[in-house]
Amino acid sequence: MQIRVWRLQSPSLERPHGLKYSLFYGRPGERIVAYDNEAGKGDHRHYRDREEPYVFKTLGQLLRDFDEDVRREIANARS
Repeated sequence: MQIRVWRLQSPSLERPHGLKYSLFYGRPGERIVAYDNEAGKGDHRHYRDREEPYVFKTLGQLLRDFDEDVRREIANARS
């Protein structure tokens, strides 16, 4: 698991919250759950091979949503 968050010098149209982030859960060569806001894509999340928009509210909510997805994936892998 890797969580990286950077505070930008100023907000932008693409990152109005003023943060750049990359949250990753997976194995080498396998992305299972990830949230990021790569340039040109805006806020979005990855769940295995699926990518979908993510509505950023707060940094705390981002971390909770990521944690919830990771816990769900771990539970599913155990069953």
